[in-house]
Amino acid sequence: MTLDDLKSRHSALLVARYSGTRSVSYDGKTVTYGTDAELAAAISDIERRIAKAERGTGRILRPYTVKDL
Repeated sequence: MTLDDLKSRHSALLVARYSGTRSVSYDGKTVTYGTDAELAAAISDIERRIAKAERGTGRILRPYTVKDL
């Protein structure tokens, strides 16, 4: 799934949530969420996936030190 796909699904989820519906259609499929909490969880999941895709696959190494007492 591409970043553009993720963003379009994110937009569809937000529109559904803010319009008060729990059904979202994309790629010829319809998903109906049982509760607002499930819809919110789907939005959070897609936001994490978008953030990961925007960061890329490179790892960021952060140096740290350990001080013995």
